[in-house]
Amino acid sequence: MINKSTLLAAEPQLFVLNIGASCEFYTKKLGFAVAFTYGEPPFYGQVFRDGARLNLRSLDRPGLDAERRDREQLLSASIALDDAEPLYLEYQAAGVMFAQPLRTEPWGARTFIVRDLDGNLILFAGRGE
Repeated sequence: MINKSTLLAAEPQLFVLNIGASCEFYTKKLGFAVAFTYGEPPFYGQVFRDGARLNLRSLDRPGLDAERRDREQLLSASIALDDAEPLYLEYQAAGVMFAQPLRTEPWGARTFIVRDLDGNLILFAGRGE
C-alpha cells in the first residue's frame, strides 16, 4: 500500500511594499484578520478570513510589472466562496477598488476581482445562480 499525502490548503504569497499598510487594508476593507506579522520592522505576515489565508511579503519595490499585470489581468490569488454577491456588496459598501465588477462567467461561476493597495489582483469566485 502506498501512502499518499492530502493537500489541505493553499496560501498564496502576495508581494507588498508595506506590511502594516497592507494588513490595515485587508482588515479594514476586506474583513480579514491578522494571523501574524514577523520582523522588526515587519517584512512578512499573514491575513485570514474564514478558510482563506494570504501571505504578505514585503519588497522594497513592486514585484510585478504593473502595466503587464493590468493588461493581462495577472491574478495574485483566487479565493473560492459559496456566494460571491453578498461579499461583493460588502466590499462595494466599504469602498473597495474593483478590477472587475461582479459578473457571471460563461462557465456559470459568479466572480469579481479586487485590487489591493499594491495592485495585487485577487479573484473571488462563487457558484453560479
